[in-house]
Amino acid sequence: MHPIAFKFGTWPIYWYGVLVAFGFIAGLWTASRRAPLSGLKSEHAADAGPWLIIGAIIGARALHVATYWKESFAGEPWLEIFMVQRGGLVFYGGLIGASLAIILYSRIRRVPLWKLADVLTPSIALGYVFGRLGCLTKGCCYGSQCSLPWAVTYPRGHETFPNHAEQATPVHPTQVYDSLLNLALYLFLAWLYRRKKFDGQVFAAYLICYAFMRSFVEYFRGDYDAAHRHGVFTPAQLVSVGILAAGVTLAVVLRKLNGATNPKSQIPNPK
Repeated sequence: MHPIAFKFGTWPIYWYGVLVAFGFIAGLWTASRRAPLSGLKSEHAADAGPWLIIGAIIGARALHVATYWKESFAGEPWLEIFMVQRGGLVFYGGLIGASLAIILYSRIRRVPLWKLADVLTPSIALGYVFGRLGCLTKGCCYGSQCSLPWAVTYPRGHETFPNHAEQATPVHPTQVYDSLLNLALYLFLAWLYRRKKFDGQVFAAYLICYAFMRSFVEYFRGDYDAAHRHGVFTPAQLVSVGILAAGVTLAVVLRKLNGATNPKSQIPNPK
C-alpha cells in the first residue's frame, strides 16, 4: 500500500486523488465520443464534466461525513471535511449528487435528459474502475478475512495489522472485485448503448446491475463495525434496494413514455 504518488515540495499528492481524477477524465472522454451516436454534440458531454465532478464530490463527501461524523470528524478541525484527496468518498452519495447536477445541467442547457444520461452512464462504470483502485492504494473499503491465494495484506498500522499483532490478517481484495465487475459492466453498457430501444434504458440498466453487483461485493467487506451494520446488511446493501427499485421503475416508465417499439429511438449499429 503506497498512498502517496509523489510530492510537490512538502505537499503530498495521493494515489487516491490521482486515480479518481483519471477516472473522471477517462469517463468524460469516452462519453464525448459516444454522444454523436445519439444526435448530441460531443460538447454536451464535455460541458457536463464540471457539473458531474462538483455534484459527485459534494454528494460523495457529504454522505461520508454524515456516516462517519463521530469516528472521523467530531472534534477535528472543520477543514478536515474538505480533505477529499486523502479519501473518504461514498459512491452512492456521489451518484445521487451527480444525478441532481445533470438534471440541473440538462434543464439549463436544454439537453434531452435521458439521452444525456445514456451517453454518460457507461462512463460512470469506467470511472468507478479507477476510483476503486484508488481505494486499494489508500487501504479503505477492504475485505473480510480470506485464505484464498489472491488475499491481500496491508502494512503495520492498518486496521487489519494492528501494532500489537505479529502479522497482518489476509483479507479479500474487495476493491479489485469491484473494479473488475465494473469493467465488465462498462463493456456491457457500451454494447447495450448501440442497441437500446428507448432513451433512459442504459441508465436504468446500470442502476439495476450495479445494485446487484454492489450487494454481492458487500458480503466480502470487512471494514464495517457493528454500529454501521443493520443486522446482516451493510448500509450500501440497504441503499442498493432503493437503487434497484429506482432502476426497475425507470425501465418500466421510460419504456412506455419513449415507445420502445419505435425504431427511431434505436442507435444505429454500424456494420
